[in-house]
Amino acid sequence: MQKLILASASPQRSKLLESLGLPFDAIPSEVDEALCQEEDPETRAITLARLKAEDVSKKHTDAWVIGSDTLVVSPQGYLLEKPTDEAHAREMLEHMSGGVSLVHSGLCLIGQGDKVHEGISTSHVRFRQLSKGDIDWWISTGLWEGRSGSFQIEGQGQMLVEELKGDWSGVVGLPLYLLGDLMRKADIEMKNE
Repeated sequence: MQKLILASASPQRSKLLESLGLPFDAIPSEVDEALCQEEDPETRAITLARLKAEDVSKKHTDAWVIGSDTLVVSPQGYLLEKPTDEAHAREMLEHMSGGVSLVHSGLCLIGQGDKVHEGISTSHVRFRQLSKGDIDWWISTGLWEGRSGSFQIEGQGQMLVEELKGDWSGVVGLPLYLLGDLMRKADIEMKNE
């Protein structure tokens, strides 16, 4: 199998990729997401995924590099990226309470000869009507830190959610169905070594 690199420091993304039984290295990109000026959430997610994959690919031209980026859009249409502090996290949760948020996970696979395969996975996440106590509890877990939309779908985060339509792995941060499709298009062998 060709060498595979995940351009991310996210333990959640690594765990998802490990679940496929494929050997890979995790090498975080050094892309400053704040410099991306794209405002459309779907395009922004794909653009950031591509920038991350390109950044790592420059130093590892012998490998296929996976870049991923996940963005949340509140029911009111607000783009919810990573919270800056606890007050910001509370505000995001209040926006999502009782409504359906969109979670866009952009994915980009770059290989030798600058071959690029990319796509987007969009899921609909309906949040329970969150009381102040629910939000206080979630904030107290600290699990909102560094997470788009201030939530996570795995573990205790499932207690915030009423319904999910779409790809659970995409909401976690690495859409595996889409990854499999892109790997097939790139003719990457998906067998264990």
